[in-house]
Amino acid sequence: MALTGRAGLLAALGALVVLFAPRPGLAVLGVVLLLACLIVVDLIFAGGIRPLRFSREGERLVRLGQSVTVGLIVENPGPRRVRGVLRDAWPPSAGAAPRRLGVDVPPGERRRLTVTLTPTRRGDREAVTVTVRSLGPLGLAGRQGTHRVPWSVRVLPPFLSRKHLPAKLARLRELDGQHPALVRGQGTEFDSLREYVVGDDVRSIDWRASARRRDVVVRTWRPERDRRVLIVLDTGRTSAGRVGTAPIPLASEPPEGDRRDRGDAARRPAPGWPRLDWSMDAALLLAALAARAGDRVDFLAYDRAVRAWLSGQARTELLSSLVNVMAPIEAELVEADSPGMVAAVLARAKRRCLVVLLTDLNATAMEEGLLPLLPQLSSRHLVLVAAVADPRVAAMASGRGTAEQVYDAAAAEQLRGERRRITSLLRRHGVEVVDALPEDIASALADAYLALKAAGRL
Repeated sequence: MALTGRAGLLAALGALVVLFAPRPGLAVLGVVLLLACLIVVDLIFAGGIRPLRFSREGERLVRLGQSVTVGLIVENPGPRRVRGVLRDAWPPSAGAAPRRLGVDVPPGERRRLTVTLTPTRRGDREAVTVTVRSLGPLGLAGRQGTHRVPWSVRVLPPFLSRKHLPAKLARLRELDGQHPALVRGQGTEFDSLREYVVGDDVRSIDWRASARRRDVVVRTWRPERDRRVLIVLDTGRTSAGRVGTAPIPLASEPPEGDRRDRGDAARRPAPGWPRLDWSMDAALLLAALAARAGDRVDFLAYDRAVRAWLSGQARTELLSSLVNVMAPIEAELVEADSPGMVAAVLARAKRRCLVVLLTDLNATAMEEGLLPLLPQLSSRHLVLVAAVADPRVAAMASGRGTAEQVYDAAAAEQLRGERRRITSLLRRHGVEVVDALPEDIASALADAYLALKAAGRL
């Protein structure tokens, strides 16, 4: 049973009657009995909740930052009309709106209600319950019940670095010999002959072919294809830290309609994305570029166990499969098991390939975990470590206004020095390193891949 505001208003009017009644005791009894009778009448004639049948329809996939609609069908097989309020409960990060829906279903009929979801976090967002309050004809009271109506929507990574893809593909076409400004690298394969144009490297001129054609022609080259790229995503504790600024609202930033209910906490600036999400965005751009380059891309997510593994996908289906695999992955608040990660890589990569490890250049974690294991990994594979730098460290390092800022600057410089030292140690082991700010990590990683292609090291 549920009482409405009308019941409270009627009780308040009854209290006024009691104040002016000559016999207050009898007046109180009369008001209570009258109110109870009206409530009982409302409950008797209110539509039943238990017989209601629910079903859902709509989309099951949405990219983070976009909206999707989910339909809720309410069927009333009972003899009475169900009129009242319905609440379709979803997790707060699902961004469901509206939170309450009016419902009016005559006997033997059905109605379709629509809920719009604008998720603020990746992963699977599952519907919790559907609560219906069926009011009586007087609107004083009603029946209330809850039903489980399962439905889930998978929120995919937004792939914001997609905007860099056209420029990277243009660079890739240059490497493939499809552009007048050719870039020839070591280990590239001969592709074809074409006429010389201004800007070509004179060392690419084929003099014998030029003599036969009585015109200057040059050789075009292309990087070797069908190489293997293994992207390894570190999902340990270091990937949980938030850096940069959030390109889209996060779960910690409540929707506009909820901010007035959260007080001053809602007015604080939203934190950035976790390092894990920035790494995923960079991995998607690299995978798209490598697939277009004709290379085979595999994906491994690891902390203390294999969280995800994707292999053998066709180039046309790689991105869709990759975002589906990445969507439910969350950072685990445990130290990553570096020996286990290296063993997992060696077990899955039998032939030489490019291993791209997306992690953090944390000095302690690197020295105690990955650095001692690098020789056995770099001896069999070409290793590239990509890390997301925290822009707040650079901002702290420039502070000199107060004594507190000076101490912060000293700590920031020490941290930057440790990252440079770790970078130097990694390069001594023959490891390529990309250390970039959150907004630049995807583009920098793609450039590093293209540079390896141009140099013929893949």
